[in-house]
Amino acid sequence: MANTQIPGAPDGALTPLEAKYDISAYKVVPRRYYGRISAAVVIVVLLIGLAQAFAHGNIEWSFVSQFLTAESIMFGLLNTITMSILAMVLGVLLGVLVAVMRMSQNPLLRYVAQSYTWLFRGTPLILQLLLWFNLALIFPTLGIPGLIEFKTVEVITPFVAALLGLGINQGAYTAEVVRAGLLSVDSGQYEAAKSIGMPRLQALRRIILPQAMRIIIPPVSNEFIGMVKMTSLASVIQYSELLHNAQNIYYANARVMELLIVSGIWYLAVVTVLTFAQSRLERRFARGAGKRN
Repeated sequence: MANTQIPGAPDGALTPLEAKYDISAYKVVPRRYYGRISAAVVIVVLLIGLAQAFAHGNIEWSFVSQFLTAESIMFGLLNTITMSILAMVLGVLLGVLVAVMRMSQNPLLRYVAQSYTWLFRGTPLILQLLLWFNLALIFPTLGIPGLIEFKTVEVITPFVAALLGLGINQGAYTAEVVRAGLLSVDSGQYEAAKSIGMPRLQALRRIILPQAMRIIIPPVSNEFIGMVKMTSLASVIQYSELLHNAQNIYYANARVMELLIVSGIWYLAVVTVLTFAQSRLERRFARGAGKRN
């Protein structure tokens, strides 16, 4: 509707209707987020209280700096990183194999793969570590009777028991991650590979797995970070990882909290490096997918 000026009014004056709905005189006031402000205040107060508790608690911070780079701690850190890498490699190899078996048309292979994931996902990891460490109670010797035999207690050392327990347990979880990645690839890719006469395993290696890696990498990387922390469970079978060596020290000097803080600092440092590497790896495999995180 065209503006109608009031007769006799100066040029530019508003009509009564326009004056009624004129909002130019209102002041714009930003919205107040009282919930956010209250939550922020509560969090700051809690953090200050936590910092004061650690600052004034019965903690000798000089011991933390003293043992942060102690020889025993560094040796345990090296063992933790080594065990994490080896157990994860074993877990990934088993996971890929079991995932392929789960998707096989052979019912026996499918049954074996399902039983494997059911067994090792259904029992606690610490129980599996103890079973491997005490394997000599069931099998006193390993090998071929009459030809070559070894005492089980000499073969299943704490290192071997930890590697088998962590790696085989991880394989059960990685198998489901890999299977999810394989199922995410369009079925047309399988049919295209079959149409050109490519064997199933070759198609899996050259076509399917490269496409599934974008789905597989994030959870497997997350499992690797979890593996670094799960190695601490190997302390129950006397494997000399980071936490086990820290415990040995505080059993001697009774500085429990200081040594636990030292362990926590190193775990956080390793996880921080792995988190950065994970983000870089994810970006690399996400190229061409239309999204970058």
